[in-house]
Amino acid sequence: MENESLEIGLKAIGAGLAMIGSLGPGLGIGLLVQGALEAIGRNPDAAGQIQTNMILGIAFAEAVAIYALVVGLIILFVL
Repeated sequence: MENESLEIGLKAIGAGLAMIGSLGPGLGIGLLVQGALEAIGRNPDAAGQIQTNMILGIAFAEAVAIYALVVGLIILFVL
């Protein structure tokens, strides 16, 4: 019984550590949007092209966070 509790606790710690991987994409998305808004402020005529590239960059950064979430869930429920 004690070993089972230890195993559950270690899984929770591992899943929490895996979710640290979502900090980078969160900061990256914030910086990406900040840069895009500054660029649109400087050149409003290019807003469409800047917004398209911004959304594409956000999708790539968000994929990394989703991978971290999947790893965390695998640690909790599969291992």
